[in-house]
Amino acid sequence: MTISPTNRPLLITDCDEVLLHMVVPFREWLDEVHDVHFSFEDQNFVNALRRKGCGTVLEQGEVWDLLRDFFLTEMGRQGPIEGALEALSSLSDIADIVILTNIGEELHQLRVDQLANVGVHHRVYWNQGGKGAPLRRIVEERQPSVALFVDDLGAHHESVANHAGDVWRLHMVGEPEIAVNIAPSPHAHARIDSWKEAEAWIRARFAEGPAPLAVGPVLGEEAAQP
Repeated sequence: MTISPTNRPLLITDCDEVLLHMVVPFREWLDEVHDVHFSFEDQNFVNALRRKGCGTVLEQGEVWDLLRDFFLTEMGRQGPIEGALEALSSLSDIADIVILTNIGEELHQLRVDQLANVGVHHRVYWNQGGKGAPLRRIVEERQPSVALFVDDLGAHHESVANHAGDVWRLHMVGEPEIAVNIAPSPHAHARIDSWKEAEAWIRARFAEGPAPLAVGPVLGEEAAQP
């Protein structure tokens, strides 16, 4: 699909914990169906899942299998983050909007349908790993006057800082239960967890123009998981 550049501002946003709740419905499903406890206090996602009966930590492969099964069968449990849909609707008057989500290609259409069901009809790009390189391609394809990226994971802000340093970066963790345990990313320009406050910040950055380039690359980039 070829996109004709519009030169409008471009908002590139993540989905899980930015537009839609994910960890809370995932935790509820694990408890109900798999008798597994998910601790939000453990910031190491893989070590946070334990069998309720014996306390055994699930192996990494089991965790990713459960995540895939959740997205295959339980996306209907995910509801919108407060204010997200209203902010997207308002911002669409002045900017183009795309979704860049770390989800496998086989789940891409399910995510498109999931977002459409809550009224989000913007183009959805699937990705795995760091988001910097695919974001750079999106920006080069669309040639916006200014671009801004929203994500809940610091590793993605680091990746975007390396690959697209002139893109504004907003760190947002829309789920209050985990936001309190996540430090602001040093690679983002701001940390705002409320869409009501974020919309004003985004509009101000769009009016300001491209982000100033940092001197030199960000070191230590790691590929991030969804």
